[in-house]
Amino acid sequence: MDDQYKNFSRKSFESTILFIGQYSCPPNYFYRGNNVRDNYVIHFIQEGQGTFSSANHPAVTLKRGDAFILPKGVPCFYQADGEKPWKYFWIGLSGTKIKTMLSGSQLFTKRYLRQVQDSEFYKHLLQLYQALKQPSSLPNDIRVEALTYQMFYDLVTEYPAKKQQLNNKAANQLQLAEYYLKENYQNVTCNIEDLSHHLNISRSYLYTLFKNHLSISPQKYLTQLRMENASQLLRTTNESVQAISRQVGYKDEFTFSKAFKRYSGFSPKIYRQKVSY
Repeated sequence: MDDQYKNFSRKSFESTILFIGQYSCPPNYFYRGNNVRDNYVIHFIQEGQGTFSSANHPAVTLKRGDAFILPKGVPCFYQADGEKPWKYFWIGLSGTKIKTMLSGSQLFTKRYLRQVQDSEFYKHLLQLYQALKQPSSLPNDIRVEALTYQMFYDLVTEYPAKKQQLNNKAANQLQLAEYYLKENYQNVTCNIEDLSHHLNISRSYLYTLFKNHLSISPQKYLTQLRMENASQLLRTTNESVQAISRQVGYKDEFTFSKAFKRYSGFSPKIYRQKVSY
């Protein structure tokens, strides 16, 4: 029997491997658990075929050599074929950098990729899966970390997200918007409404500009700037959570802590404990 499942407790926070698994599905098998995941799960189809669909995307038939992803917070449905049921392995990931890395690829926007078996992406995805099956040790943990980033590098270079071309005016507006947020995110008064007033454009146009060309909303872009700075401060300083919350643009510790836990999966205090060696 080659069906497998394994959980992991080691954490890197920026790119955490939560679990791996492998399953040879019976005919017409479909997952009966929660179809909205709290993490990202990349699947690679080793044999057979099946049907896959996710919210706002049409159903597709996928087969051996294809890959698909269950995105965090997105309803998905996938079912093995009745005659040639699929066998696949999967890797579940979480962390503050996972969405950022995934968003640069077609896998994030399309939810699937066809015939990747000859790609560098698949080569390192498989090596990562095999490394994760080994007992934890310092050399293997380093190899897992390296292979994780190598796999994402291959994904975004071999299957980059297709972005619309910006005209000069839109490119300038986007550049100014990014600059404004990077310069002002530490200020508690920095918000998207003020940004749209500053650029003299509507919030809906600003939202479209960010979503079409950065695959993220302006508000999430602002939150990401704040959370990444907060993560660094929690790792490298002994400042209180209250002080850090003010430094990254939050009025109070409670609001910051809720936002940080939504973003990273951990409260600021737990995050700090976990990354302290």
